[in-house]
Amino acid sequence: MTDPAAANPLQQLNALGQGVWLDFVDRRYLTEGGLKTLVAQDGVTGVTSNPAIFEKAMGRSDNYDGDMRALLAARDVSPLELYETLAVEDIQRAADELREVYDRLEGRDGYVSLEVSPYLADDTQGTIAEARRLWAAVDRPNLMIKVPGTPAGAPAIRQLITEGINVNVTLLFSVAAYETVADAYVAGLEARAAEGKPVDQVASVASFFLSRIDSVMDARIDALPGTQAADLKGKIAIANAKRAYARYQRLIASDRWQALARRGAMPQRLLWASTGTKNPDYSDVLYVEELAGPDTVNTMPPATLEAFRDHGVIRPALTEGIDAAEAVLDRADALGLDLEGATEELARDGVAQFVSAFDDLLGAVGRKRTALLA
Repeated sequence: MTDPAAANPLQQLNALGQGVWLDFVDRRYLTEGGLKTLVAQDGVTGVTSNPAIFEKAMGRSDNYDGDMRALLAARDVSPLELYETLAVEDIQRAADELREVYDRLEGRDGYVSLEVSPYLADDTQGTIAEARRLWAAVDRPNLMIKVPGTPAGAPAIRQLITEGINVNVTLLFSVAAYETVADAYVAGLEARAAEGKPVDQVASVASFFLSRIDSVMDARIDALPGTQAADLKGKIAIANAKRAYARYQRLIASDRWQALARRGAMPQRLLWASTGTKNPDYSDVLYVEELAGPDTVNTMPPATLEAFRDHGVIRPALTEGIDAAEAVLDRADALGLDLEGATEELARDGVAQFVSAFDDLLGAVGRKRTALLA
C-alpha cells in the first residue's frame, strides 16, 4: 500500500530538508483545528504572521468579537492593547500546537513568529525593548520575534541573539542585506558563547522575499525597447535567491561557523517569503518548486500551500542551475535593470506597507472597540 505522506508534495519538501510553514494566523482557524490538521497531514512545521494578516483576521471578520467583548467588559483597553492581547493569545495557541514538532526536532523547527511594531524599523533600542517585552509576554521557547533587516535592525538582531531570543529576520530583498544580518546572527552567537552561555537552543531564519522582486523587475523589463530581455521575466527573484543560498553555503563552510557548530549552534536558515505568485501568467507554485532545497524554509499563504499539495513537483531545484542563475543576474546588470536599486526601494516600501497595515489594523480594532462599547 502506498504511504499517503510519500505522495504528498508538501511532505516531500520536508524529506528534502525544507521546512513548510503557513503564512497565516486566525483564531477560528486555530480553534477549529486547521493548523493541527496541516501539521498532521502535510508536515507543516511553522507559522508566520504579520500586521496585514492580523488586520484581515481581526478587522474583517467577527472571529474575535466575543473575546474583544469579554476583554472590554473586564476593563477599558486601548486598540493597541486589545490587538496585542489577542495576538499574543493566538501566537501562544499556535506555538502550543507546534510544540510537539519543536520537541521532536530538538529545536530545529516548530516555530511561530510575531512581529515587533513596524513603527520601530529604524529604532535599534526600541526594537530590542519591544522584542524583549513580546518574548516575555508569549513565554514560549518556540517563538521567533520578527525584526526587519534594516540597518537599525542588524544590531538589534545581534543583541537579541546574544540574549537567547529567537529571531525571524524579515523584509530581506538583497543579498547584501542578507549577508549583514547573517553576520549579526553569527556575532550574536559568538558573544553568547564568550559569556559562557549555551548556543544550541537559539534559532533564527532570514526571510528573503520573492514575488515582489519580480513584480518590479518585470515592469522594468517591459520598459526596455523591444523584447530583448523578455526571457528574463519571472527569473530574477529566483536567481537572486539562489545567489543568497550560495552565500549561506559559503558561510556554514567557514571556520568561523564551524567553531560555533561544534558547540551545537543551529545555522540561520534562509526562509523564502512572499511566495504567492502575483503574475497570473506564472505557475501558482513557481516560488516553491524552483527553490526547493535543504536547510531552508518556505512560508506559504493558504492558497499556495493548497496548490502545491495539489500539483507541486519536487526536485532539488535550489542547488541546480547555479551558473544559469548567475547568468540571469549578469544580463540584468548589463541591461541596466538595477536590481540593487530595486531591492533597496522594495525594502523601504516593505516597511512602509507594514506601517500602513498596522495603521489599518489599529483603526479596524478601534472601530470594533467603539461598536462593542456602544
